[in-house]
Amino acid sequence: MTILSYQGDATLADLLHADGIDRSVVAIRDLIAGVNAAPDGELPDAWLDLVSARRSDATSEQLTALRATIGRPADPARGDHAARLANLRAELKCRGLDGFVVPRADEYQGEYVPLRGSRLAWISGFTGSAGAVVVLLDKAAIFIDGRYTIQARQEVSGALFSYHHLIEEFHGDWAALNLPAGAKLGFDPRMHTAAWADKMRASLSPAGVELVATNGSPVDAVWTDQPPAPLGVVNIQPLSAAGRSASDKRADIGDALARLKADVAVLTQPDSIAWLLNVRGADVPCTPLPLSFATIRADGNVDWFVDRRKLAPGLEEHLGNQVSIRSPDELAGALDRLGVDGAKVRLDGGTAALWVVERLASAGARLDQGGDPCVLPKAVKNQTEIEGARAAHRRDGAALVRFLCWFDAEAPKGEMDELTVVEKLHKARQGAADFRGPSFETISGAGPNGAIVHYRATPATNRRIENNSVFLLDSGGQYLDGTTDITRTLAVGDVGPQARRHFTLVLKGHIALNRARFPAGTAGSQLDTLARQFLWQQGLDYDHGTGHGIGSYLSVHEGPQKFTKEPSLTALQPGMILSNEPGYYAPGSHGIRIENLELVVSVNIAGAEQPMLGFETLSLCPIDHRMIDPNLLTGEEQDWLNAYHARVRSELTPLLGGEDSAWLERATAEL
Repeated sequence: MTILSYQGDATLADLLHADGIDRSVVAIRDLIAGVNAAPDGELPDAWLDLVSARRSDATSEQLTALRATIGRPADPARGDHAARLANLRAELKCRGLDGFVVPRADEYQGEYVPLRGSRLAWISGFTGSAGAVVVLLDKAAIFIDGRYTIQARQEVSGALFSYHHLIEEFHGDWAALNLPAGAKLGFDPRMHTAAWADKMRASLSPAGVELVATNGSPVDAVWTDQPPAPLGVVNIQPLSAAGRSASDKRADIGDALARLKADVAVLTQPDSIAWLLNVRGADVPCTPLPLSFATIRADGNVDWFVDRRKLAPGLEEHLGNQVSIRSPDELAGALDRLGVDGAKVRLDGGTAALWVVERLASAGARLDQGGDPCVLPKAVKNQTEIEGARAAHRRDGAALVRFLCWFDAEAPKGEMDELTVVEKLHKARQGAADFRGPSFETISGAGPNGAIVHYRATPATNRRIENNSVFLLDSGGQYLDGTTDITRTLAVGDVGPQARRHFTLVLKGHIALNRARFPAGTAGSQLDTLARQFLWQQGLDYDHGTGHGIGSYLSVHEGPQKFTKEPSLTALQPGMILSNEPGYYAPGSHGIRIENLELVVSVNIAGAEQPMLGFETLSLCPIDHRMIDPNLLTGEEQDWLNAYHARVRSELTPLLGGEDSAWLERATAEL
């Protein structure tokens, strides 16, 4: 749509009246401010339906023009951080505090935060996905993990903050060393879990420092142009993609609560709510969920605490009369009433904000912090979701092949850089049906940047892709019928014997995990060693989990299932989807990771005395032959690779043509 000039509020008011839309221009301006605080996504005009699904073209044009005049909020990470620190310290003094902890998390404790929740970026400039800042009256420190060591020093001023490792040095210990006895360190209980608060008190109490819960964040008090809460459009996830009706899911969760002798569950994870109600949203990047809270009772009735303004037309009819829409401001009162009623309340104490837990407890509720009842049924995909995942991976695989055909032709010229790859791959996926955006920020790592496990290319770090080098590409897509996540490590020219050796050891582990057969009841942690064994034999390893769960057009990182060294109590079940992504990282040289998504399936083994499980690979994309040392593969491993490539060729060739088909034929030739 071509954006015309805005003709003024009076003109828009007349158009609204002519269309029979009973909305004031003031209300629409507030709506647009929230829309602009959410990501645009692949359907940037979808928000217009929040005004009215029945509107004239002239009204749509003026609404679009008004949105352009209002503009998007400023990037929270950009600004005068010295002035922001000074203002925050003045606010702390007014509150009688000697310091304050600013986390990456917001009140939903999710992987992504909206612009409004980007408090860590606003105070420090740091844009990574994990970290915390402790601001004292005379100094400040930022705590990040090993993924962000380089990024933090590029984004955060060393004159304002000292740099610390989040895992090696707990920020509570640092605060205890740098605050005098009797000092008060503030925190917002809406942004932290109870476990975090307990750990902080254990660090601070021996030093005589008091951890003090604040009424609202002092950061919000001094962030004068803080964006409003996002108003990304909330749509129905159709039964054709969800596989089960929301009413059936609510009945199942209600029955589960009854078996637990719980009256109600408080749901604090927005992806659980999206799954339960068969809705999807657009409040944060990469994950299609509406930020919200909910309660569900043992009879299946739900109170959903969500801003009604972002619900698409027809959504309330979809929800039915057992789901009540409540304002987010009503949550506190609802928790209080559960306490007054003496209700037994189920919730996930590991992910719920401390404010929720303490509010319930102080009101008299009986707490069962055993977990979110939606997490496990969400993880076990039904047959419709499984078929959707297969279909999404076929389309995603075809898009990847089109990209890789282009990459192979252009990369050796030495004129390509990491950000160009990100843009080109996104365009390739945009050509696939039902694509709704990336499932996470693409990791495009050339040479030594690939050795940074969760590297993100920025204009400051953007590296040219050189000939005779290794290139690591980790990316994924959100589709209406599934979520993808795949990593391929690519040879640009001759990468040399050392990189091929590293790659082949990783490939052997990847194959071993995929070929595993294991009894029902096995947890992912019991299989993790299979992927590491060949690296371990050479004294090598990787410092991340081997795999995580995947949602169905939801979070790309979903629990509770995972492959990890740490013990896990969650048994793998048919229908679960996990990533299989061993790697190896040579600092200053290259990074290697091979990732496919695996569906847990039942397998028949002659003579088996118990139910046995295995994996079906969902991801469809060639593994680069040029990275392999064939002498390190057994005959069975070569057979696995050839069979996988034959399947990739068979399933993707009908979706391709011309040069892309010819490239795929070469890339999947037998080893």
